[in-house]
Parts: sequence; C-alpha cells; structure tokens
Amino acid sequence: MRSTFRLLANVKPARYLEPFAPTGITGLVTHPSPRPTLIYLYTTTLQKLKAFPESSVYRQSTEAVTRHRLQIVESTKPPGYEAWLERVKKAIGTEPERFASLLRPDGSYAGVLRGDGSDNPRGEEWDGEALEPTSEGPARTPEEEARWHQAIEDSTNAENESDFHTHAMKWENEPALEAEQVAEIENQIGAGLLEEVIQVAEGELKLVDEMSKSKVWEELEEKPTPGQWSYFERKDSA
Repeated sequence: MRSTFRLLANVKPARYLEPFAPTGITGLVTHPSPRPTLIYLYTTTLQKLKAFPESSVYRQSTEAVTRHRLQIVESTKPPGYEAWLERVKKAIGTEPERFASLLRPDGSYAGVLRGDGSDNPRGEEWDGEALEPTSEGPARTPEEEARWHQAIEDSTNAENESDFHTHAMKWENEPALEAEQVAEIENQIGAGLLEEVIQVAEGELKLVDEMSKSKVWEELEEKPTPGQWSYFERKDSA
C-alpha cells in the first residue's frame, strides 16, 4: 500500500524514481542510492555482530534478519551493473593501492563514493536541519536535475568509456535501480518503502553499538525473581 503513495506522489510514471522527490510519507523523500546504502548498512551490521558470542540470542536473531534482507537487496542488480563492475575492476587493477579503501571485506566494492572519499553512501547522520522535504516536487535546481538525468543515462550505457582517471580518485557510482526493481525489493522485504527500510537499518546499526557496550550476552547483575518471565497460564474450568 505504501508503495502506492510513492507512485501518487509523482506526477507521471518513469523508469527511474526521482531522487529527493516526495514518497507520499511526510518528511520522507526518495533516496538517491538505496541499494548501495542498504548493502553498506547491512554488511557493517554483520561485521559488528561478529564481536558478540555466537550464543547471543540478539546476535542470532539480528544476523538472521539482516542476512535475509541483504540477500534480497544484493540479488537485485540494476541495468548496467555488470558493465559497471567490470569498469570498477579494471580501474582498481591499474592502481589497487589507490582504491584499497573501497574494497570491502566480502570482496565487493563501494557502490557510492562521497565527496570526502569515504564509501558511506548515507553520509553524516541527519541533524534535523540538513534536509527540507517539500510536497511540491524535487528539492533541486534545474541544473541539478539535468545533471541527474545525464548521470542516469551515462550509468546505463554499457558502451561508455570508464569514468576513472589514474591521476585523481574519481569513482563511478553504481547504476540506479529501476522503479519496478525498487517495488520488487519492497515487496520481498515487506517492511514499507525502501526509505523506511533504510531508516530501520540505520537504527539497527546504532543499536548494535549500544548492545555491544552493554554486553547484553552477560548474566544479569540482579537475578530475576522466580516466575518473573513466565506468562500467566489459563486455567481450564472444571
């Protein structure tokens, strides 16, 4: 149902979702790169969970959900992905030390590169002031909109030359998902729009740090009283 809100928020159907356009949910705009963002959040969460004992119930349950959702996201590849990956491998092969920071532990590469050179596609945490969503359309200038459409066209054209240069670390971001692919991922995860899924993933990543600090796998300092965690049992009438 919520995916319908996104469609209604856009005046006309398109092959790609308009970045930063209204989703139909107040205060939530269309994310420009949901796939690499979720992959980054999920893989980081799984990496941090390794610090928990394997017997930890929190680790077991969180790993199961995170791995399941990561598999769904990774299995859906945008048009032009394989060609993009080949260009990435080719560029990294020429100067592996220059791009070492973008090679992840699982052997994949960063799908999005920030201006500061890091591979966190989400950037710094939202401070409540940085974004000003509007219900009247994308919060971008005509020039920015033109650049976006050109970037979409370039990223889906398999015959384009590599966007890499050996003299400067210029990273070609992963191609965008089509609107139908976004909807398919949302249906498989079943937790609302991808933007909502991203918010949940961000919250889980923060929670992992807090749970680690608290060492939730250790015994309670104050033991619960007998029967404290027992549910009330229904007594059958005679």
